[in-house]
Amino acid sequence: MLLFHIFLLAVVGILLLLMFPALWGRALYERYTGSRVVICPENKRQVAVSVDAMHAAVTGLSRAPELRLSDCTRWPERRKCGQECLPQALKTSPYRLGEVQVKTKKIYHLPILVAAFAAWYLGAVWHSHWLFRERWMNALGLDSVQLKDMVAWYSPHLLSTAVCLLFAYGVAWLLAVRQRSGVWQGITTSLFLWAALVLAISPRILGLAHELVLIEGAYSFLMAILVGALVGGLHDKLRLSDFYQRPLQTTRG
Repeated sequence: MLLFHIFLLAVVGILLLLMFPALWGRALYERYTGSRVVICPENKRQVAVSVDAMHAAVTGLSRAPELRLSDCTRWPERRKCGQECLPQALKTSPYRLGEVQVKTKKIYHLPILVAAFAAWYLGAVWHSHWLFRERWMNALGLDSVQLKDMVAWYSPHLLSTAVCLLFAYGVAWLLAVRQRSGVWQGITTSLFLWAALVLAISPRILGLAHELVLIEGAYSFLMAILVGALVGGLHDKLRLSDFYQRPLQTTRG
C-alpha cells in the first residue's frame, strides 16, 4: 500500500513539475504569436512579419527566449535577410485582419472536467470486484480489512482525482499549443504525454510488483485514450458559456 501511494505521489509530482513550465511556455507562445506590421529596413516599405512563437516558447523554458522571425511577406525571396526588423516587430502589437489572423486554441474547462471524471470513473470500475480488484489486492499484499480502511481514507481518492485532472489539463494545453482539436488529434497527443510520463516515472516503479505494474499500466493507457478522445473531441463543442448564453424558454399557460 505504501508503494502504491508513492507511485501516485510520483505521478502527481511529475505532473505538477511539468505544469509550471508548460504554463510559462504557453505564456511565451501567446506573447509572440501573431503577424505584425513593420517597416522593412531594406526597402522602407511596410511588410508583415511573424515571430517564431514556438521556438521562443521552447527556448524560454531554460533561459531567455531566443527570438527570430518565422515568416515575412518578402519571403522566400529575401529569406536570408539579417532580420534587422526584429526589434521593431517586438515593439509592435500583432494585428488581426483578414487572412493573416492567427487564432490560438483556447482551453475550455468543461471538456477537461468531463474527461477527468470519465478517467476517474474508469479507474473505479477497473479496480472494482468486477475486474481487477482481487489481483490488485494480491499485488499490493492487502486483505479485505486493509482495503476497507484504504477506501475510507481521503488521500487515495484525492490523489487519483488530481492525477486525472492534471493529465486532462496537460492534454488540453498540448492541443492548444499545437492548435489542434478533434478525437484523433486528442488521442495521439494524450498518448504522447502518457509515454513521456511513463518514461519519467519508470525508475520509480521498478520496485513495484510486476502484476501491479501491468494492471496500472493498462489502466493508464486506456485512461489516456479516453481523456484524449474527450478533450480533443469536445473542444469548442462543450463550453460553459453556451449554457449561460441560452435564452430562457417560457411557456404560456
